[in-house]
Amino acid sequence: MLSLLTGLGWLAASLLLFLVAQRWLHREIHAVFLLITRRPGLSVGLFSLVFFPGVLLHETSHFLMARILGVRTGRFSLLPQVMANGQVRLGYVETARADVFRDALIGTAPLITGGLATAYLGIAQFNLAPIFSMVSQGAWDLVWPALAAVPRQPDFALWFYLAFTISSTMLPSSSDRRAWLPVMVGLGALLILALVAGAGEWMLLRLAPGLTQALNALAMVFGISLVLHLALGLPVGLLRAFISKLTGLQVVSS
Repeated sequence: MLSLLTGLGWLAASLLLFLVAQRWLHREIHAVFLLITRRPGLSVGLFSLVFFPGVLLHETSHFLMARILGVRTGRFSLLPQVMANGQVRLGYVETARADVFRDALIGTAPLITGGLATAYLGIAQFNLAPIFSMVSQGAWDLVWPALAAVPRQPDFALWFYLAFTISSTMLPSSSDRRAWLPVMVGLGALLILALVAGAGEWMLLRLAPGLTQALNALAMVFGISLVLHLALGLPVGLLRAFISKLTGLQVVSS
């Protein structure tokens, strides 16, 4: 039980920090393009171009999952659009409504493929797995030299770019998550029934280890994504500040 709670804590912390870093870095990148071009439409186009590999994987994941589950698909777009609320939609794929379980799987598909890709790049190309072990063990004196060695990996710039764009666009949108609530309510009801029936000890012995591993794996994916965004956030933030000082212009978030 303790390991399960620890895994849940790591997941919650890594996801929260990643969300904060992701939104901050997206604002900084967009601000840089807006300061350089001074044209909102062009800045949105350049922003979408930077994230194109991740958007392509995101929307293709929706499309393929829908086809696998036998759900009809409609229009498919990778062109950016500014929505009525001012947010930018980088792409979309239309799918027919199905039952909540298939809708939930279609909505979750980008997180599955993006998470697997991010984990592979972080472990195989950046060798970050030992670093996360050092962090969990509190061996901070070993963490910094290990991080400094990461950029010396072969083809680092290419893998970093792909890992960054994929991890930055893998989270499901609000429309992707529309079927999550009823599925979670259903699973919660089943869990309560199982506990009432006296299956709590069996689930703790049989299911908790696998669930703990899944939570730790997700925490590692979001941890890798956080490291990527923090590594890029400082230079992009400094570049935005330099351009603002050079031009005398500021980008104010609405």
